[in-house]
Amino acid sequence: MGKKTKTARLLAAPGLRRVLSRALPWEGVLILNYHRVGDGSRSIHDRDLWSASSDAFDAQLSFLKANSDVIALDEIESALARRGSRHVAITFDDGYLDNYELAYPLLRQHRLPAAFFIATGFIDDPRLPWWDEIAMLVRTTTVEQLDLGEWVAGPLLLEGGRRAEVIRTLLGAYKALPGDEAAKLLGSLREQARCGSNSAPATKHWMDWTMIRDMAANGMTIGGHTVHHPVLSRRSLAQQRAEISGCAARLRAELGQAMDYFAYPVGSPDAFDERTRQCLQDAGVRLAFSYYGGIATRQSARYDIPRVAVAARMENHLFRAMAALPQFFCRRSEHLVESTEPSL
Repeated sequence: MGKKTKTARLLAAPGLRRVLSRALPWEGVLILNYHRVGDGSRSIHDRDLWSASSDAFDAQLSFLKANSDVIALDEIESALARRGSRHVAITFDDGYLDNYELAYPLLRQHRLPAAFFIATGFIDDPRLPWWDEIAMLVRTTTVEQLDLGEWVAGPLLLEGGRRAEVIRTLLGAYKALPGDEAAKLLGSLREQARCGSNSAPATKHWMDWTMIRDMAANGMTIGGHTVHHPVLSRRSLAQQRAEISGCAARLRAELGQAMDYFAYPVGSPDAFDERTRQCLQDAGVRLAFSYYGGIATRQSARYDIPRVAVAARMENHLFRAMAALPQFFCRRSEHLVESTEPSL
């Protein structure tokens, strides 16, 4: 059990968390990020993408509504100019079908806004994304070990409950590689796993444009998340521009709106760079969101607005402590991105 979880349990004593949150006020906007809602405990795909069960998400929305001011993304800048209230924003990445079937009805039931960042290529041509395919290949292969020594020290042993660890290792390696090398790693994994390639459609994996239009028409913000979800900093300037401008074009064509908001795939400090920011500026993006902790303040850079991950393994006590005392439970990574762009 981590220190944060232990501390959160102590704060769960009746009234203690409430007293501390009043005695230790915070300013800014806490932006929570989800990926999937439901039960992924038996999925062959990347189980870490499930952020909460339906019941947990329902309880989290109830807590946020009762204890904070939940705002839409277009209210962030005005919220940062005000003092004395607790602002929270809710976001989802990628465009998974459960966002529409499970999360969206609960948001409407609670009358709360949220933003959904869409990787448009998955909507246009539904296929497994690279992270889910890596997890699937490792979980379903019948081989006992993998040898990907060109990219990962090995061999990678799969027996004895080691598959989850191997998945994490391969995902980390993929994210760190230049685009061409990452594709080679995945291709070699397909060959060694002997499970076939990622050729079958995954229509039940993703929302469709009709669903996304429905959400946009009912108070949800739709933002961009590239076309194919690459780690942008690992790609050339031309490739980054194509991913960002292509995403913007599809959102405009399907929704009739500009891509005002954008979330970086992976979102770690090294997942985007100055070339990425220039592409976003050229595309007319208003705010872009990272994914390595912290609270948005008036000093936050427009193209590096911090978000905090919500995870299914997170206890209810920890979620409530994060929402009540984010200055202690949602600290930003020490590896900050240097930027010369203007702040909010």
